[in-house]
Amino acid sequence: MAKKPRKNKQGIITVGGNLTLPGQKGPNVIVLTQPKRFGIDIADYMTAVRAAENVDYSRRYRLYDLYADILMDTHLTCVIEKRKNAVLCSNIEFRRDGKPDDAVNEQIRSPWFNRLVGDIIDAKFWGFSLCQFYREGEWLDYDLIPRKHVDPVRRLILRHQTDTFGLPWDNYSDLLFIGSPDNLGLLAKAAPWVIYKRNTTGDWSQFSELFGMPIQEYIYNSDDEQSRQRAIEDAANIGSLAQFFHDEGTKLNFIEAGNKTGSADVYERLCERCNNEISKLVLGNTLTTESSSNGTQALGTVHKKVEDKVAEADKRYLLDVLNYDMADIFSHMGIDTSGGVFCFPEKKEIDPASKVNILTQIARQFNLPISDDYLYEEFGIEKPADYERQKREREEERKREDAAAKQLQQTQQKPAEEEIEEPGSEPDPEPKPEPVRKKSFRDRLARFFGKAPSDGGAVLDW
Repeated sequence: MAKKPRKNKQGIITVGGNLTLPGQKGPNVIVLTQPKRFGIDIADYMTAVRAAENVDYSRRYRLYDLYADILMDTHLTCVIEKRKNAVLCSNIEFRRDGKPDDAVNEQIRSPWFNRLVGDIIDAKFWGFSLCQFYREGEWLDYDLIPRKHVDPVRRLILRHQTDTFGLPWDNYSDLLFIGSPDNLGLLAKAAPWVIYKRNTTGDWSQFSELFGMPIQEYIYNSDDEQSRQRAIEDAANIGSLAQFFHDEGTKLNFIEAGNKTGSADVYERLCERCNNEISKLVLGNTLTTESSSNGTQALGTVHKKVEDKVAEADKRYLLDVLNYDMADIFSHMGIDTSGGVFCFPEKKEIDPASKVNILTQIARQFNLPISDDYLYEEFGIEKPADYERQKREREEERKREDAAAKQLQQTQQKPAEEEIEEPGSEPDPEPKPEPVRKKSFRDRLARFFGKAPSDGGAVLDW
């Protein structure tokens, strides 16, 4: 989908520098300024936050320059991309009356929609996203308006990032605002940890340079300038170690830290703490990103469930924007989404071996037919070119085997039916033993006392 030049289209917010591009008739609506990077500290962060939270004249360009700077941090970029990929790698489609709509789904599969999903999720990190949609032939497309040139509270488009007043964005059509006007985004909470980690890493680097390598010491005679120059030349040819030149009357006292290993651990633990706080802010956990000495499989499973809940919340947030906020945009662009919804038709992840057992039970116990095409597609097996011929031959072979097995069964039953019984009296069956009568309580009692004498009673000795 090649983009056509649209610099001169009426109502389009053009973005660029002070110099106009070839073929451009008018100046840009927004004039960009290079962001300020590096060399920031907590004081710069607090100044930027105060300027952004100003009630009357909110100015966010300092804060967004700081955001662009901290996004150079590898750990922060990693966890943000991991959270976004949980949504970007999920299939999404538009359904009407429970069935996929091919016309809308064709737009969804285009590259612009994938960028839109990323910018919608970015609204949670930056505070908002402002997009302008337009048509490029049969395809939809959009531009993300630079956030430094947007005042979301007063709904203004600023020509320069330092401007206080600008043009109302209601003058432009097909704009979609995502997020909250007063929200500064999650990056405002992540910025202090990145600043602390960056400064700590710089101190750690100086510590390693100071205590990790020895110092070259050169002693020369203060009256001999040639020996001093030779010492400097020798030091330059040896390497990049720290160097100290002094005459015989000068003394250097180099005081080392009492516990250099413990001091290095302080830097490492602070950097690790900063990374953990960033992971908890973005993903809601730490064990799915970094290993821990106290981590177990059960604890990792719990952390993974928390991360899945975060991804589920992002998906619902995305569906709310597509089904409600973008309904008018789709309608104005000529895409009919009435009566339908965007959804995530997620499939359950089942192990291939377990899936085979399930399909076998469905076929044997429930006697339900299973499509051959489904099996080929589900297990990723290529369907043979002569599939119909092989299927027919195997069916004929199965019928022949069934017929042969049936004939063999009839042959084995026939001799048993033709046997003639010889006359004669059959021997009486052995008499069955009489069942043992269960003894009652009275019988057991009589046996215990014995039989009493019947003739005159018992003879008494006394």
